[in-house]
Amino acid sequence: MSILPSRFLTIPHHPSLAFSHYSPPPLLQTVPRSSLFHAPSNVPRPLRASATSPSSSVTVENSSDSESDAASGGAPATLFVIRARNRIGLLGIITRVFNVLGLRVEKATVEFEGDFFVKRFFVTDSRGARIEDRDSLDRIQKALLDAIDDCAGTVSAGPTTTRGVVVRRPGLGLGSGDRAAKAERMFGLMDGFLKNDPISLQKDILYHVEYTVARSRFSFDDFEAYQALAHSVRDRLIERSHDTQLYFKRKDPKRVYFLSLEFLMGRSLSNSVINLGIRDQYAEALSQLGFEFEVLAEQEGDAALGNGGLARLSACQMDSMATLDYPAWGYGLRYQYGLFRQVILDGFQHEQPDFWLNFGNPWETERVHVTYPVKFYGTVDEEIVNGEKCNVWNPGEVVEAVAYDNPIPGYGTRNTITLRLWAGKPSDQRDMEAFNTGDYINAVVSRQKAENISSVLYPDDRSYQGKELRLKQQYFFVSASIQDIMRRFKDAHSNFDELPDKVALQLNDTHPSLAIVEVMRVLVDEEHLDWNKAWDIVCKLFSFTIHAVIAEGLEKIPVDLLGSLLPRHLQIIYDINFNFVEELKKRIGLDYDRLSRMSIVEEAAVKSIRMANLAVVCAHTVNGVSQVHSELLRTKLFKDFYELWPEKFQCKTNGVTQRRWIVVSNPSLCALLSKWLGTESWIRNVDLLTSLREYADDADLQQEWMMVKKVNKMRLAEYIEAMSGVKVSLDAMFDVQTKRIHEYKRQLLNILGIIHRYDCIKNMDKSQRSKVVPRVCIIGGKAAPGYEVAKKIIKLCHAVADKINNDSDVGDLLKLVFIPDYNVSLAEVVIPGADLSQHLSTAGHEASGTGSMKFLMNGCLLLATEDGSTVEIVEEIGDENLFLFGTKIHEVPELRERGPAHDMPLQCVRVLRLIRDGHFGFQDYFQSLCDSVEGDDFYLLSSDFGSYLEAQAAADKAFADPKKWAKMSILSTAGSGRFSSDTTIRDYAENSWGIEPCRFPSESDG
Repeated sequence: MSILPSRFLTIPHHPSLAFSHYSPPPLLQTVPRSSLFHAPSNVPRPLRASATSPSSSVTVENSSDSESDAASGGAPATLFVIRARNRIGLLGIITRVFNVLGLRVEKATVEFEGDFFVKRFFVTDSRGARIEDRDSLDRIQKALLDAIDDCAGTVSAGPTTTRGVVVRRPGLGLGSGDRAAKAERMFGLMDGFLKNDPISLQKDILYHVEYTVARSRFSFDDFEAYQALAHSVRDRLIERSHDTQLYFKRKDPKRVYFLSLEFLMGRSLSNSVINLGIRDQYAEALSQLGFEFEVLAEQEGDAALGNGGLARLSACQMDSMATLDYPAWGYGLRYQYGLFRQVILDGFQHEQPDFWLNFGNPWETERVHVTYPVKFYGTVDEEIVNGEKCNVWNPGEVVEAVAYDNPIPGYGTRNTITLRLWAGKPSDQRDMEAFNTGDYINAVVSRQKAENISSVLYPDDRSYQGKELRLKQQYFFVSASIQDIMRRFKDAHSNFDELPDKVALQLNDTHPSLAIVEVMRVLVDEEHLDWNKAWDIVCKLFSFTIHAVIAEGLEKIPVDLLGSLLPRHLQIIYDINFNFVEELKKRIGLDYDRLSRMSIVEEAAVKSIRMANLAVVCAHTVNGVSQVHSELLRTKLFKDFYELWPEKFQCKTNGVTQRRWIVVSNPSLCALLSKWLGTESWIRNVDLLTSLREYADDADLQQEWMMVKKVNKMRLAEYIEAMSGVKVSLDAMFDVQTKRIHEYKRQLLNILGIIHRYDCIKNMDKSQRSKVVPRVCIIGGKAAPGYEVAKKIIKLCHAVADKINNDSDVGDLLKLVFIPDYNVSLAEVVIPGADLSQHLSTAGHEASGTGSMKFLMNGCLLLATEDGSTVEIVEEIGDENLFLFGTKIHEVPELRERGPAHDMPLQCVRVLRLIRDGHFGFQDYFQSLCDSVEGDDFYLLSSDFGSYLEAQAAADKAFADPKKWAKMSILSTAGSGRFSSDTTIRDYAENSWGIEPCRFPSESDG
């Protein structure tokens, strides 16, 4: 595709057409429809320069005849007549050449001659004069030749007089007569992009109200208005997505396919209109219709297709790949029910299904024509094919995978890539067989089993059935994605030696690791490649990102389960492992302990397949997600593999997108940054934020900065009051910890610290209390349904909150609030309003911690252990601009060996005694929590308690000095650019995937 896709070409009911002076549309602006004229087709003209060939021609002349004068408003123009084989998009390519050369197309006509066209362009230079210089004409002609040759056409010179009647377009199957008229009508309806002025947007919204939502345009509510608004935005995304994919298809670059079982996308409306550059236009259009954009945006639910950092990371990386113009696809599962809704009743967590699709999803497009069969169970038989033995998998069950496409727009570019999610449907053949034999019950059961595959995110895998469903999900997603990728490759290529030059496959953790085995199966069993050749190809395709930090977190699949569900894949894994171990013996000898550790097959009580080992053996690059994590991989988790293949191992520190976490969630800060930096370019080039450092001491910036923070705190305070009824003071420090509830993330340490603060305040006199820095402590996060310890921590938080928030002695000096059902949309409220953010993981247990990066971007100060990405944050902003505490990674093993005999701080002893004595109620229920701290204390809460209190005191002291706090906040944002997902994705593209940007051309590029 070119800057002018086929929708710009309008054909009236006449074999030739003309469009008036046209300039390609500026980026992110509307596209005017072409003005149409009828032009005579066969007027003899004196030639300026010509050459001929039997099939195509270019003719150049500088005639001042009446037609040329009319084309250029009375001024003479240069006429270029081009005859070449018709190809969709060629008109745009030619116009693009003129534009790049600084020329103006005053008028153009097109005629058709079967498979050929005759295009006549009346062109002037940048001053509106015709082109006289022969060298210039030769250069223009050469540029046209090069451009059309690149599009598989040819250009030469010579007059043409014949007339044609038809445009051929792939898929239309057009000839002459009625089909030509059909082509004219279709192109006539596609002569421009959708317009983005407020009047046009209003028309589109009202159209969708009446014809998509099926409501009267005179009576519709906020939710129906949101639905219509979302569909109108999606229309514009689809335009860009189609053009992007067609452009990729024509350029045929190497593409990356991002495989992840989780994508925590959050809401799409605000992010989409900001990336499209039409947020203000929509706000104005809605205002004139009597609606507010912000109110309608709140009608959208979260697409909860993931849990925590890994899933949100995937979403950020998709945004960055689109913005940086990389040719990319995302693949995942379209879960019918997202991560559960968290409901708090009497302080206890209860889980309810998240029916996020109840009212449909206006952002997705169901591709009913994109379906693939996915096989399960059955047997593997040997058959003779072309005189050679081949393994043939005869499945016992077949399920159809149906594609649902979600457009992901880039910022400041027309590129819009696709996140393709798969949903399970029953095989039509099996359905029909069941119905035909009257077995209606089994037909219904078959449908339910198929749909169950993509129903639930994280099925409970404590049972065999749960483990089987989880494995089914993984293979279902992998099989459909690989079939789609192979189909796309084979559309343009016939030699599988080219596969590594056109395809890069990224495994986001171990969940998609079966893709390795599936590609081998396809190449060997279906494409009949030699095993060694297929393995060589596969090893050039995959990159592997691991998120686990301990060996217990690495995924293993029982052999019995894998052999039952995927019998052919187990055979292939055994063959891969046999070849690997034999090669390994040549490298390291008969070191059986090491061979056992590195083997893909674990010979334990339950024989299992180590999916991480499989990924490491096959992938050409393996990376951790922070410097600390990458070092753990090299020295502990994959030490044996690192010693064997040190060149494989890389570090790719995670990042988050500033477009979601500043531009969308904190528009006030976005405007302030653009004002002081003097540009909005930081939204794409986030490294520009470092320029803030020179203004960190500026009193005016500090004042404006803290005013933005106060506005965001007001918004958060309003939410807290509406949600919990608790009124909080805006003068207090908003102290936030929002993470998945887990023992290693140490929300319990936070609560113990809050109890200590409460106890201190209760024992102060009035004069002492006047010196206390007031705090609003905010905790949010979900506990896994079967995680009893985490659920007790949530209950303890509510019990302590009930005590503190209703104590008149404490008042506004201390409040504790738990935010239920924390998700991306709530994060967009909480993070901009936070003053202090706590990241308390036991050192060595957090792979990266992208939450800290979101808070950092928003000028929130961090109180953290030296774990995950915090070490790199310290390098970037300096340890004087955050509050560090706690045990270092290398000290953790020694403390654990010493066990519970070490001395516990008296403050910790007193806090635990308050809990044990029932000061907050539920005395018996909380005993086990106290025992975990006073017992083996695996996560070192008591060890770090004293250091933690010191860091809290330092934060209080800094907050009491507004100028110092403002400066630290500004420097936090200034140093956050390193932690943008844009930086991470560039690193992946250059050092793992080997891909280049493929930017859809726009006016700003010329």
